[in-house]
Amino acid sequence: MLKPSLQLKLGQQLTMTPQLQQAIRLLQLPSLELQAHIRELLETNVMLEPDEAEGTGTFEVVVTAAEQPKPPERAAESTVEVLEEGWGDQSVGPAETPWSGDEDERQQEYADESGQSLQDHLLWQLELASLAPRELAVARAIVDAISDDGYLTESLAEIAHTLRPELECSAEEVHGVLARVQALDPPGVGARSVAECIELQLRQLDPATPGFGTALQIARQHLELVAGRELTLLRRELRATEEELDAALALVRSCHPRPGATVSAGSAQYVVPDVFVRRTEHGWGVEINPATLPRVRLNQGYASLIGRNASHASMRAQLQEARWLLKSLEIRHETLMKVARSIVERQTAFLEQGEEHMRPMILKDIAEAVAMHESTVSRVTSGKYMHTPRGVFELRYFFSSQVEGADGSGTSSTAIRAKIRKLVKEEDADAPLSDGRIAELLSVEGIPVARRTVAKYREAMGIAASNERRRAGLKQM
Repeated sequence: MLKPSLQLKLGQQLTMTPQLQQAIRLLQLPSLELQAHIRELLETNVMLEPDEAEGTGTFEVVVTAAEQPKPPERAAESTVEVLEEGWGDQSVGPAETPWSGDEDERQQEYADESGQSLQDHLLWQLELASLAPRELAVARAIVDAISDDGYLTESLAEIAHTLRPELECSAEEVHGVLARVQALDPPGVGARSVAECIELQLRQLDPATPGFGTALQIARQHLELVAGRELTLLRRELRATEEELDAALALVRSCHPRPGATVSAGSAQYVVPDVFVRRTEHGWGVEINPATLPRVRLNQGYASLIGRNASHASMRAQLQEARWLLKSLEIRHETLMKVARSIVERQTAFLEQGEEHMRPMILKDIAEAVAMHESTVSRVTSGKYMHTPRGVFELRYFFSSQVEGADGSGTSSTAIRAKIRKLVKEEDADAPLSDGRIAELLSVEGIPVARRTVAKYREAMGIAASNERRRAGLKQM
């Protein structure tokens, strides 16, 4: 029989300390979520206070002459610089106010903060219309069944059923009130199909408008031909002249297929870059955006009052947490700068010449350059953005797989997509390039790519096949 016994074993185990867990969590947070997290800590930890001192982010210029090919006119400028300013021992990321109030106010000047939905807009108009109480109740039910795009999503019978038992009405009565709702702003609201939506918008025009009657026919019966660009067949079906057809198509295309979007469209969401990259006299400069850095420091007044009394245990715990937080924020700042600097070193050709010169790069390359684990680099690049002269890109955009070239060198998949886009843009419209032909042209440049790979990249970029591009070109003639 087995007997229970006690055994003593020695072993090693990796345990994540609370400090390490906090540093990892802060490293992964995007700037907006990080600032929200700091606000919560400011409310719960008395040892922290906002830092209102002015300052700037860290600026670097890194030498890249030995790593990147230089264009002739830039042969003397291939560096990226290092000028470190103001990361204090107990403060993090300066701006003019603790939470970059100036930047927030500028965004509010342009943001639409009315908060009015399409339903609110329609109900406001119904309140001003001279409707009987019964009609107003039916109209409210109709508005509730209208989607954000402006279309009626329920049948008239279903709307009549939802009014029971408070109000007994038929589908015919609902149909009558629907005509009143469809007369509201925006034009085309309350339609049950795209055809009806376009027809409602056309009926607001003067019947004497050139092409008006033909446009109504197109909206009712021939929208499929317009979508398929079957203009020859459309002219034959309508028995219209080319001038009449052109005028009618212009009217149809001027209609909004989603009228509700003109009212309920949400405010624009702006990407706030975490890193700025710009040209300097010595090369490419990398700078942390100071507006994204939370500004917080240790409250020295409270910290100096803590003694060794046992009653101060909770205060000492908060002091320790505050110090851990400041250290974690400093680690986050330094890690983000290291990773951004290393990315710029390797992608100088992209910054100078465009997507076709993007170098292949994986997480392991940056991890080895900054002496960190790949998972750390992955956390740093998640949800962080870089502002460059070529646009704002997520840090993950600069990472791409590699296709081995004939000469042993590798080409980035991003560069291959850019080359395919360029070949399609410059092709002869009468003889579009097939996927096989594009693969041959890339092979001539030293990039051996299979036809199916070209097809995969082309479809991912939303480029039609060669036969569809040829058909589209013939219809435009």
